[in-house]
Amino acid sequence: MKRLLICLFTALLAACGASKDNAGKTEITLMRFFGSCEAQYGQVVKTSEGVGECGIVTALVNEFNATNTDGIVVKTQIGEWGPYYDQLTARLVSKDIPTVAVMHESALGDYVRRKLVLPLDEDFKRIGVPVDDFTEHARRGTSFNGQTYALPFDTWAWLWHINTGLMKKAGLAGVDGQPTLPHSPDELLAQARQFKHRTGKPYFAWAVANETAANDRTFLTLVAQQNAQLFSADGKTINMHQSAVVNALTLMQTLYREGHVRPNLDYAAANQAFLNGEAGVVVVGTWTIDQFLRESQKPESKLQGAYTVRPFPQLYDKPAVFADGHSWALFKGGTKDAKAHEASVKFLKFVWDHSAEWSRTGHLPVSKTVAQSDAFRALPLRAALTEITQTGVGMPGNVPTQRGIELLIGEDVANVMISGKPIDEVQDSVERRVNKALKKARR
Repeated sequence: MKRLLICLFTALLAACGASKDNAGKTEITLMRFFGSCEAQYGQVVKTSEGVGECGIVTALVNEFNATNTDGIVVKTQIGEWGPYYDQLTARLVSKDIPTVAVMHESALGDYVRRKLVLPLDEDFKRIGVPVDDFTEHARRGTSFNGQTYALPFDTWAWLWHINTGLMKKAGLAGVDGQPTLPHSPDELLAQARQFKHRTGKPYFAWAVANETAANDRTFLTLVAQQNAQLFSADGKTINMHQSAVVNALTLMQTLYREGHVRPNLDYAAANQAFLNGEAGVVVVGTWTIDQFLRESQKPESKLQGAYTVRPFPQLYDKPAVFADGHSWALFKGGTKDAKAHEASVKFLKFVWDHSAEWSRTGHLPVSKTVAQSDAFRALPLRAALTEITQTGVGMPGNVPTQRGIELLIGEDVANVMISGKPIDEVQDSVERRVNKALKKARR
C-alpha cells in the first residue's frame, strides 16, 4: 500500500509539473513531408543554420517555438512523401485533423472544392502577409474563385542541370564557358547529334522509367511553349488531338529513338548518371540544385567546376516551363478555438517573414520582393532562374486530381519513348483515360 501511495504521489507531482510547463501554452500541429532530421537539426533554433529542405524547415519551426512571445508551440507531424495525401485524407476522415499542413498547389484545389481548408485573405490582411507581394505563379497556385486558400512557400520548376565540361567538349559552349542552349526543336536535335558525335555520350538523362511524372512535366512544358491549352475552360476534359501535342510527342520520341536520352533510367539512376558525367543534361527540378552544387565542389567529382542550371529552354513560341509549388493550408477542424486559430496564423506570418531562407534549397521565392532582392540573386545560379516566377505553368486550378492525371499522362508518354508506341495511339489512350478519370473525380 505504501509503495502504491508513493507511486500515486509521484504521478501527481509529474502531472502538476506537466500542467505547470504547459500553462499558458497554445499547441498547434504541423503536418509536412521533407524528411526527418531531428538527430542533426532537432536542437538548431536559427533558420539560417539549417541546410537542405529538412534542415531548413526543421530549424524554422524550432526558431518559431523558441522565439515567439505568445506561448505558441508547433508540434511537427512528419508524413511520408509518396503516400502523403493518402495519409492526410485518412486523418481528415478519422477527425485527427492537423492545424496546418503542407500542400502542393496542384493538390490544393481538390481540398478547396471539398471545403476542407479555410480562406485566408482576412487573416493575412490582419496579420500583415501582403498578398500583393505574391509572385504571379504563387498567386495563381493558391487562389480559387477570388480567394486565397494557402500561404505559398515556394515555386519549384523543371530545369536543365548542365555539365558545362561536356558541353565545351561537344563544342556547345561560348567563350565564357557557358552552355549554348537550343531555341527550336531542330536546334535541339542538331545539338544532341553533335554532342553524341563528339563525346560518345547521350545529351540527356531523365527519369523515363518508373517516374512517369518526369515525362509528363517535360510534355506539359513543350505543349505550353506552343501556347496550346490541353484542358477545357471548365477543367472537365482534355484534348490530346491538336498539333502541339503531336509536335511535343514527336520531339520526345525522336530524341529517345536516336539515343540522345540515356535509356530506361529511373529517378535515382538519372541523377547518378549526370553526377557520373554520363550525360550532358539531366532534366529534373529545382530541389537538386544544392545537391549538385555540393558535388561540383568536390575535387573527385565528374562535375567539379563544371555545373550550371537553366530554366527549360524556350523551343517554341513562348517562354514556359512546368512549375508547381509548396504551400501551407489551414484545415477546418484543425483548431478548437479562436486562440489556436490565431496561433496558426501567427506561425504562417513567421514562415512568410523567413521565406527567403527557404530559397537556399533551390526552390524559387514566392515573394516578389525576395525574388528581386540582391541577396537572392547573389545565391549561386539563382539569377537566371528568377524568370520562372512569371513563366511557370501547370495544369489549370480547376482540373481535379491533378497528381493522378499527371501520372496517367506520364505513363503513356513513357510508352512513346521506351516502346515506340505510335503517337496517334498515345493521343487516343491519354484522352480516353484522363477524361474517364476527370468524369469520376469528386468536385
